[in-house]
Amino acid sequence: MEKAYEPYVDRLIELAIAEDIGDGDHTSLSSIPADRRGRMKLLIKQAGVLAGVEVAERVFRRLDPTVAFERILNDGDRVEPGQIAFYVEGNLISLLQAERVILNLMQRMSGVATQTAVYADRLRGLKTKVLDTRKTTPGMRMLEKMAVRIGGGENHRIGLFDMILLKDNHIDFAGGIENALRGAREYLAEKQKDLKIEIEVRSLNDIDRVFAAGGADRIMFDNFTIEQTREGVARVAGRAETESSGGITLENLRDYAECGVDYVSVGALTHQIKSLDMSLKAVEA
Repeated sequence: MEKAYEPYVDRLIELAIAEDIGDGDHTSLSSIPADRRGRMKLLIKQAGVLAGVEVAERVFRRLDPTVAFERILNDGDRVEPGQIAFYVEGNLISLLQAERVILNLMQRMSGVATQTAVYADRLRGLKTKVLDTRKTTPGMRMLEKMAVRIGGGENHRIGLFDMILLKDNHIDFAGGIENALRGAREYLAEKQKDLKIEIEVRSLNDIDRVFAAGGADRIMFDNFTIEQTREGVARVAGRAETESSGGITLENLRDYAECGVDYVSVGALTHQIKSLDMSLKAVEA
């Protein structure tokens, strides 16, 4: 797991455990001896791309540092029903307390990874990469961003802090493309920050205005048609990275990519997904 993700993931795990256990797992505490150890397995019940194995081990070790975790499959593996992703052995009450937290996280992450893989496969053979967006589940962003990468996509940006992205509202409130770009450059110089600047354009003429105002690191074509995108790439002529956004579907994804854009951003990678079915089952001694 990348270090940048770790603090967010650890806080999410703490919250997930706290909201599930509350003042105690009274079902397990009332029916299982406190010192009983046991073994469980993660059973895959639906085809897709596996994600969250590393996170699952982190949850188990948070609840039981003595746990023995045997990884059979890895994040990014294509899986089929009936496969076992891992075995885990430890304090039985801790395993039961981890069960729902792990399934909630892994099923969601695997759903995102599976969805992303469908889009990434559609771009096979082209230079274009599929990007996620900030359309994520509150609190789950880091895990969903991790899952996108596991599925073969790339992260656009994590949040508002790691790139300047001048979108339509920023441009309109700033008084135009020129003012927005000037303000971004002055801000970065004043704060001594090294961030890329991306700007959204809504017409082909906007592209010319961007370069007349000094250019940007990346230009986002917002809701361009295929024809406009092809012309937009020609106008940029390699002077900046290019990205298509808005109205991108699985059906037209490759058409946009074949226009020569570097990136295509798709909100559906994280906000229109179906969780992958799996379960944690007891392993008989």
